[in-house]
Amino acid sequence: MRGFIFYAASMLLITAPAAAFAGNDSKSAGEESDKVEYLDSVVVSASRAGKSTPVTYTMVGRQEIRSANPINSVPMILNLQPSVVTYNEGGTGLGNSNMTIRGSKGSQINVTLNGVTLNDAESQEVFWVNIPSLASILSSVQVQRGLGTTANGSGAFGASVNMSTASVQSDPFAVVDVSAGSWNTFETTVAAGTGLSKSGFYANAAYSRGYTDGYIRNAKVKSQSAFVALGWMNERNSLRMTWLMGHQRSGITWNGIDIEQYHKDRKYNDAGQYYDEYGNVRYYDNAIDAYDQNHIQLNYTHGFSDALTWSTTLNYTRGDGYDEYYKEDKKLPKYGFASTFGKSDIIYRKLMGNDFYVVNSDLKYASGLLRLTGGVSVSKYDGDHWGRVLWAAVPGDSFDYSSLNQGNRKDNSWYWNNGTKYDVSAHARAEYLVGDWVTLFGDLQYRYVDLDMDGVDDDAARVDYGDSWNFLNPRAGVNFDFSEAHRAYFSVALGHREPGRGDIKENIKGDISPLKPEKMLDFELGYNYSGAKFSGSANVYMMEYKDMLLETGRLSSSGYAIKENVSRGWRRGVELSAAWTPALWFRLDANATLSVNQIKEYVDYASVSDGAEFETKAFDYGRSTMLMSPSFIGMSKISVTPWKNSGRGSLKTTTFSIDGKYIGKQYLDNTERSDMKIPGYFVSNFSVAHEFKVNGGFLGLTGYVNNLLNNKYYASGWRWESYSKADQKLTTGIGVYPQAPVNFMFKVSYRF
Repeated sequence: MRGFIFYAASMLLITAPAAAFAGNDSKSAGEESDKVEYLDSVVVSASRAGKSTPVTYTMVGRQEIRSANPINSVPMILNLQPSVVTYNEGGTGLGNSNMTIRGSKGSQINVTLNGVTLNDAESQEVFWVNIPSLASILSSVQVQRGLGTTANGSGAFGASVNMSTASVQSDPFAVVDVSAGSWNTFETTVAAGTGLSKSGFYANAAYSRGYTDGYIRNAKVKSQSAFVALGWMNERNSLRMTWLMGHQRSGITWNGIDIEQYHKDRKYNDAGQYYDEYGNVRYYDNAIDAYDQNHIQLNYTHGFSDALTWSTTLNYTRGDGYDEYYKEDKKLPKYGFASTFGKSDIIYRKLMGNDFYVVNSDLKYASGLLRLTGGVSVSKYDGDHWGRVLWAAVPGDSFDYSSLNQGNRKDNSWYWNNGTKYDVSAHARAEYLVGDWVTLFGDLQYRYVDLDMDGVDDDAARVDYGDSWNFLNPRAGVNFDFSEAHRAYFSVALGHREPGRGDIKENIKGDISPLKPEKMLDFELGYNYSGAKFSGSANVYMMEYKDMLLETGRLSSSGYAIKENVSRGWRRGVELSAAWTPALWFRLDANATLSVNQIKEYVDYASVSDGAEFETKAFDYGRSTMLMSPSFIGMSKISVTPWKNSGRGSLKTTTFSIDGKYIGKQYLDNTERSDMKIPGYFVSNFSVAHEFKVNGGFLGLTGYVNNLLNNKYYASGWRWESYSKADQKLTTGIGVYPQAPVNFMFKVSYRF
C-alpha cells in the first residue's frame, strides 16, 4: 500500500506540469536575460531564506568557493562561517570530513543540492568523501543556523546547508585547474560550458580527479567526480537535466589513535595492522572505504506570470560501496564457516547498495506585498547491507568462499539486512509585508516517515523492525526593515527528528523500549547592519531540546552500546559577525560565538570489568556540558590587494589573505570531566593569488599555506571506560584524530 501511495503521488507531481509546458512563445536569449537568473534560482529558492526571512543565515558565493584551497571538501570551505567547526579524519582536506554547526553534528544538519536532500536516509549523515570535488561545480551555498526554513528530506535539527549548481552563464567558458601540494597531493579539474544560445540551449560539464597519500598512515585517497548539465529555457520555461558522479577509494581512518600513541607518533593508524608468522608488524594495503554514487536530476520550471512560478524536480541516486578489513584471530563460524573451523586471520568486506527516489514540487507566488511558497516532497530509500568473506588463512586460497551464503538474499554473504524508508512531506510558507518595513513570516511543514527493517546483522542478530512517525513542524517570525541599512528579526520554530537506523538497530538487539523522536524549540533574535564600508550582525539563539538521543554508555543485555532519550538539554548563545572595508584594497572579516550547551541531568554508565556479563554501573553527573560543543568559537580574516588602484598591469590582481580560527575546549563525552577534554586550539592559514591576461583568457596562480603556525593539535576523538568492583575504580581512556601540521598547496588555473 505504501508503495502504491509513493507511486501515485510521484505520478501526480510528474504529470501536473504537462499542460503548462505547451503553448508558450519562445524569445531570444538577448530579450530574456532578466528572466534567466530568476528561473534558474527558483530551483533552490523553496528551501532558502530571502532578505526579509526572519532566520539566521549566511551566503557563500561562487568567488569565495573558487578561491578556497582546492584540497578542501565542502565542510572545510565552510569552516570560516559563524559557529562552524570542522575536522578531517586523515588530517588534511581530502577524505572523510566532518562538520558541526552550533555543536549540532552531521546527522542533525539538513544538506540539500538543488533542493534535493543529500543526507543518507538511514544514518541521516552526509558522507562528504563520497561526493569529491563538489565545490568545483557549486554556484552558491546558504548556511542556515537553527531550524531555519522548511527543507525537503529529513528535517533540520540544528542547521541547514543549501547548495546550488543552478547557474546559467550567458557566454561560453572553459576552466582548467591543476593543483599540487604536500603528501603527494594532486587535484585536477576541467570544466566547460556553451553559454546560453539564441535558442535557449546550454550545456555545462566538469571533471575532477584527486589523489593524496594523506598525513597519517593509510589516509590515502583516490577520487574522481563528473558533472554534466543539459538545459533549455525561454522566457517562461526552464528544463534541466543534471548528472553528478562520485567515485572514491580512501584508506580507513576512522579508528583514530589513543592518546598515548598520539604523543609517540601522530601519524600512526592501526587500520589493516597484523603480525606475520615471525611476529613482525605488517599492514594490509587494501584496508579501504570505497564508494560510487550517481545522482540524476530532472527539473522543469514554468513561470505562469512574473508573480507565479512552479518547479518540479525528479531525482534518482544510486550508491554502491564497501569497507574492506583484515582482522586477526577471528572465530570463523561467526562468518558462516562450519563449526569445525576454529580461529583464523580473515579478510572480509561489509557492503552496501541503495536506491533513492525523490520527487519535489514547489509553487511560488511573489507580489509586492505577499510571497507564498508551497510544496510537496515524496521520497523512497531502499538500502541493502551485507557481508562477504574474501579470504581466511586456515581454509586458504583453495576454499570456495561462495559457499558461505547462509540463505540470505545476497549471494556469498554471511549476513544481509535491508532498510526501506518512505518520507512524504508538505509545506507552506508565507511572508507578508505590513506597511513599508514589517514582514510577517509563517512556515508549516507536515512530515510522514515510515521505516521498515529486516534481516540479519553481521553478528547474526535479527534486526526486524517497523514504525512510522507523523511530525508537524511550525515556524513563525517577524522581520523589521527599518531602512536599507538596518534590519532586525525574531522567530520561533518547532522541529522533530526520528531516530537513525544505527540507533534503532542496537535497541532492537538489546530488546530495549522504542526510542522517542527528538524535539527542539528554537528561538532566534537578530540584528543586521549593512553600510557602504561596514556591515555587522548580532544574533541570540535558544535551542531547547526534549528527549535528546545520547549515548550514555549503557549496554543492552546482549552487550550493545545503546542510545537513550535524555529529557532536557539546551544550546543557548550569541553570534557576532562583522566585515569592514575601509578601502577598496583592504577587507577585514570576523565572527564569534559564545554559547552554553548543557544537559539538565546526565547519567553515564560504565561497563563493569569484574562483574556479570554486560553489567554496568551508573554515575550521575547532574548538569553537564554536551560533547563536542565548544563554548567559544572565533574567526578573523584579512584580505589585502595592495596594488588594486595602482594601474600597474596584473599587479592590481595580487591578493594576500590570512585567517585564523580559535576553537575553545570541548569534551569527548557528556560527563564534563577534565580527562575527557580536547584543549582549545588555534589554526591560521595564508594564501596569495595573482592573475595574468593570456591569449584572451586569464591565468591564475595561487599558493596556500595551511596551519601556518605549525600547531600540533587534535580536533575530535572518542573515549572508553570501565569500572572495577574490586578496586572501586573507574578507568578511562581516549582516542583522537590528529590534524596535519604546516602544509602547502599550489594551484594553476586558466579560464576564458
